[in-house]
Amino acid sequence: MFWNGMGVWGWTMMIAFWALVILLVFWAVRSSETPAWSRQDGALRILDERLARGEIDTEEYRERRAVLEGRR
Repeated sequence: MFWNGMGVWGWTMMIAFWALVILLVFWAVRSSETPAWSRQDGALRILDERLARGEIDTEEYRERRAVLEGRR
């Protein structure tokens, strides 16, 4: 009665199943996040492109790059 008719292997398999489900959800959430270094590289790339197109001058480029790199 205590084991509800499932036996030791039934409970073991149920615990293993739910542990696997939890691990898969955890992995899916972690892999969907964009790393901080990737966001920063993207921002620097956009800044480089804006300078190349002439949208900003070199002084503004240097100031914004310093902010993105954490020097200011």
